Amino acid sequence: MKADLQRWASELGFSQIGVASVDLSSSEEGFLAWLEAGFAGSMAYMHRHGLKRMRPAELVPGTVSVITVRMNYLPKRLVLQEEPPKDWRSDEWQRLHQPDAAVVSVYARGRDYHKVMRARLADLVQRLSTKVGPLGYRVFADSAPVAEVELAQRSGLGWRGKHTLLLNRQGGSMFFLGEIFVDIPLQPTQPVSSHCGQCSACIDVCPTGAIVAPYRLDARRCISYLTIEHEGAIPIELRGAIGNRIYGCDDCQLVCPWNKYAQRSSLPDFEVRPHWQGAELLPLWFWDEATFLQKTEGSAIRRIGYERWQRNLAVALGNARRAWLAQGALVYAPEKVGLIEAALQQRLPIVSSLVREHTYWALGLDNDNE
Repeated sequence: MKADLQRWASELGFSQIGVASVDLSSSEEGFLAWLEAGFAGSMAYMHRHGLKRMRPAELVPGTVSVITVRMNYLPKRLVLQEEPPKDWRSDEWQRLHQPDAAVVSVYARGRDYHKVMRARLADLVQRLSTKVGPLGYRVFADSAPVAEVELAQRSGLGWRGKHTLLLNRQGGSMFFLGEIFVDIPLQPTQPVSSHCGQCSACIDVCPTGAIVAPYRLDARRCISYLTIEHEGAIPIELRGAIGNRIYGCDDCQLVCPWNKYAQRSSLPDFEVRPHWQGAELLPLWFWDEATFLQKTEGSAIRRIGYERWQRNLAVALGNARRAWLAQGALVYAPEKVGLIEAALQQRLPIVSSLVREHTYWALGLDNDNE
């Protein structure tokens, strides 16, 4: 059975497969403490589902075992001139220091991983059912209250890093996780030991100090949360640290030593879409809603909607403006500042109140100032 599962998983593009039991009771206290501390921010669904996240047999009655998988998503090529592929992190760091570059988290530059994973997980479980007979199951790919990292860790896919993401010696952290809840008993695979040691690189690099302690993340300060999950105004004190990141943040992964081993994906689904290659802030700012929907079709980015997209861009443009003002001695800096200010002013009359607030901030104005 184990050999068959591994072979099928490999044929479907998964990097690794494991099996976990459904008893996560030892993690419940820590999860409740995290919620009690308010670290979930405005993610009300975390409270709403509560301990069901830690109890697979309650989420899907009859579940006896959980099959876990991971799938590499690092594109074969992150920039057009990258031939042959080099250490992917150097280009990412470089773009973070280009004020007018538009930085989208690596995982979101291709096709929506939810769609890719779910289809292949369904195929995997169908292959299993042809061998063992009819079975009850449900597949998940970041789509329900499932303790993905906890299950993956217990099944030996890796260990939990201090940034709370799963780490693997052969793949770093650049992979997606998926699960199949099944109603048949399968032999659990063994967990692996942690290999973070004394390293605190992810904690030290976080722009907003969101990793408040090893293995403890305050989502309210996390740039991925602020640009994706959070629906309202981004706290003023955190806007500057967002820099030019308009969807997600990869800093804790960029700095992690284990990601020098990150594996390129074998699937074309995760190749970078052309409009993210060398993307700049100003052209994206002028997308109307129809263009946004067309450009993000089949992408994870679409889920934030047009308003949050504009909000994020306004913050990034404000940070670019401040960066160029700080380099005022450079010949081209005043021109850059002028272009940004004109672009922000041009759209002020037609944006929502939420975006207008962030646009005023980007221009260095009070909300009541024109």
